[in-house]
Amino acid sequence: MELEKLTALQLSEKIRQHQITSVDAVKAVFDQIEKKDKGIHAYLETYKKDAYARAKEVDKGIASGKYTGPLAGVPIAIKDNICIEGKKTTCASRILENFVPQYNAEVIDRINEAGMVVIGKTNMDEFAMGSTTETSAYGITRNPWNPEHVPGGSSGGSCAAVAADEAFLALGSDTGGSIRQPSSYCGVTGLKPTYGTVSRYGLVAYASSLDQIGPVGKNVEDCAALLDVIAGQDEKDATSIGREKYAFRESLSDHVLGMKFGIPKEYLAEGLDPEVKETFMEAVKVLTEKGAIVEFFSMKTTDYMIPAYYIIASAEASSNLERFDGVKYGFRAKEYDGLHDMYKRTRTEGFGEEVKRRIMLGSFVLSSGYYDAYYLKALRTKALIKKEFDAAFEKYDVILAPASPTTAPKVGESLKDPMAMYLSDIYTVAVNLCGLPGICVPCGKDHQGLPVGIQMIGDCFMEQKILNAAYAFEKGRGAFGEPGEGGRA
Repeated sequence: MELEKLTALQLSEKIRQHQITSVDAVKAVFDQIEKKDKGIHAYLETYKKDAYARAKEVDKGIASGKYTGPLAGVPIAIKDNICIEGKKTTCASRILENFVPQYNAEVIDRINEAGMVVIGKTNMDEFAMGSTTETSAYGITRNPWNPEHVPGGSSGGSCAAVAADEAFLALGSDTGGSIRQPSSYCGVTGLKPTYGTVSRYGLVAYASSLDQIGPVGKNVEDCAALLDVIAGQDEKDATSIGREKYAFRESLSDHVLGMKFGIPKEYLAEGLDPEVKETFMEAVKVLTEKGAIVEFFSMKTTDYMIPAYYIIASAEASSNLERFDGVKYGFRAKEYDGLHDMYKRTRTEGFGEEVKRRIMLGSFVLSSGYYDAYYLKALRTKALIKKEFDAAFEKYDVILAPASPTTAPKVGESLKDPMAMYLSDIYTVAVNLCGLPGICVPCGKDHQGLPVGIQMIGDCFMEQKILNAAYAFEKGRGAFGEPGEGGRA
C-alpha cells in the first residue's frame, strides 16, 4: 500500500480502524522527504525524532478514545512564519535565524488537540514577501511538477510538500494570494478563509489587516476538515470572530444546480495567458454541466487592486518589521559604531532585497507629505473595491477567476522584474483587501504539463458556498494526477 498517495481523511480512517498506525504514516512521509526533498527543498527543518514520539503518543490516544477526530494521526507541515514552542521560527529570514518562540500559535494548539503530528517547517518567501519562494534566505524551493520552475509563493514550501507527497496536509498564510497562487502552480487545493475566521496569534505579521492562516491539501474535503480544526474565535487575537457554525466538512455538498456564478470580464482581458484562459473556461463548462448559472459582469476597480494592495501591505510591513532591530531578539550585526549604526547594519545584513524594497516603499507612503497622497488614497480605494464586491455578491453566490495569469514561471525569471511579479497577483489581492474567503482548485495543465488552478471567491463568512462549488467542480473534473505520472487529468 502506498500510504503517501492517500488523502488525509483516508489515512486517518485507516489509522482509527487500526489498519495502520500514525507511526506508519510518519514513516511514509519521511521516506518521501528523504527521496525527494533534496531536489525540491520544501522543508527548512524537520522534526523526525519528535514526530515519531508524537505519533506513538497519538496511536495510544486513538486506542484510548482521546483522539477521535477525522484527522487524528495525520502528519502535517507548517509554514515557517507560524510559531511552535521550542522550534526555530525564521520566516526564511537571516534576521530571525536563531529565533525560538516560547509559545505555540493558536493553530498549533488546535492541531495538537486534534491528534495531528507536526512534521516540520516549510520554506517560504522571506517574511511572506514574494510570489515564488525564491526570496528565502535559506535557498529556493522548486516545483515538484518541474524543478526548473518555481512553486509560487509565499507558501511555496507548504504547497510543494503536499504536491510531492511529503505531507498529507499543510498550513500556509495568505496576505495577497500566498496560499491560492502556489496551490495553482503546484496542483493542490488551498483555501484562504474569511479574515478573522482563524486566529493569527503566533503568526509572524507581514500586513496585519490582510494576513490569514489557511489549509493546503490534496483535495477540497481535506481542506474543509483542516479548516474545521483550525477555525474558531480566540481571545488572544482581537481580530478573530466567533461564528455559529464551523462544520465545514459535514456540510459539504456537490449540489450547484441553480447556483449563480459571476466572472469579471476584466479578469479575462489582456495579460492572461491563452492556455490558462482556455483551461479556465473548460473548468467553467464543468460547472455549467452540473447546473450552475454562469454570467459575465464588469469589475471596474480591477486596475486599482494591485496599487492599493501594495501600498497598504508595504505600509503595514514597514510598521510590523520595525521590531526587528537587533536589540530584543534575532540577528545582530557583529561590527557597528553606536546604537543607530547597529540598527542600520543589523537590518542591512539581516533583511533580503525584497523585504528592504517593501519596507522602504511602506516608509515612503507613510511619510509626512505622502501619507494623504498615497496611503489614505489606497484606503479609500480599498473601500471602493469592497463596495463593488458587495454589489456583485447581491447577484452571485460565487465569483470565478483564474488564480494567476500564467502557470509557474521558470526559476530566476520573476526576480528579474519585481513589477511583473507584483502584477501576477492581480486575481488574488482583492480577496485579502476585502477580507473575503477564496479557494483554488486544480483544473488542468498547460502544454508543459504545469498545473492551472481555478479560484472561487465568496462573500464574507460564505466558506461553505465556495467549498461546495469547489467540491462539485472536483467531482466533475475527476482525478487530476500527480507530479511524475505524466498527467492523468
